[in-house]
Amino acid sequence: MPLSMALVGQTVRFAVARAGPGLLRRLAEMGLTPGEPMEVINRGPGPFIVQVRGTRLVLGRGMVDKILVRPI
Repeated sequence: MPLSMALVGQTVRFAVARAGPGLLRRLAEMGLTPGEPMEVINRGPGPFIVQVRGTRLVLGRGMVDKILVRPI
């Protein structure tokens, strides 16, 4: 499922991104690699925030729609 469909408080595992090499590199630089668990902190009308490896990341809506995850 797309990350944009995950609920607040839900922990999901990064599966794959439907993106080009530039976005894939950017995600890897932020610590989002396949198999990495992340918790959804905020998905409201404001920024989309996830916590990965103890760090909170703010993701753009376009990016969130391209990230596919699996519920844990």
